[in-house]
Amino acid sequence: MTLSLDFFRSSIGKKIIMALTGFIWFGFVIAHMLGNLQIFQGPEKLNAYAKFLKDLGPLLWVARIGLLVAFFGHVITAILLKKENSSARPVAYKKQATIQASGASRTMFYSGLLLLTFLIYHLLHFTFGVTNPDHYTYEYTLKNGEVVHDVYAMVILGFQQLPISLAYIFFMIFLSLHFSHALASMFQTLGILAPKHFPVIEKTAIALALIVFIGNSSMPISILLGWVK
Repeated sequence: MTLSLDFFRSSIGKKIIMALTGFIWFGFVIAHMLGNLQIFQGPEKLNAYAKFLKDLGPLLWVARIGLLVAFFGHVITAILLKKENSSARPVAYKKQATIQASGASRTMFYSGLLLLTFLIYHLLHFTFGVTNPDHYTYEYTLKNGEVVHDVYAMVILGFQQLPISLAYIFFMIFLSLHFSHALASMFQTLGILAPKHFPVIEKTAIALALIVFIGNSSMPISILLGWVK
């Protein structure tokens, strides 16, 4: 028990927690994006998918709770590591040694906190219908005759508002920057691959981050341009 506590209190233990919880959320972002991209297949497809998720019932809540635990574990660990780093170096260097560090790596902590605000707003908007309750009242009749919540209409109405779409795209930039560094750091922290493979991992991480940005941003852009109605 003491050994376990010592591990989680150590810097390497915290970094491993950061890596694992970050990987869980990256998997969720990819799955979430692929599900949402069904908007390009029309209201029947997206609303049927939304109903499938809702019909999971308790399993869906288990997944949600697991994601919340992973998310807050990630955020809290990041704050603790930030405090440790600040304590270890209370006086800033006269010249910041950031030649080797990318912009994404230098802003990881702050982009993470920014993404926290986005997650809260995203849940209030699309999941709980708090910010735009009128978007949450539409219904859709599936081909089998079942009446369901019209998620398709909710997404269209939401992204037709320029401020919401621009904010979403803005946050996708930070999400992609966060992932571009975090994915590479995860493999380094866990020691999965040898250092000689890091350049390939870094390029792969950037490519995956670009896919996330393009995939998620394509929805508000297509709706704003009237390609999806």
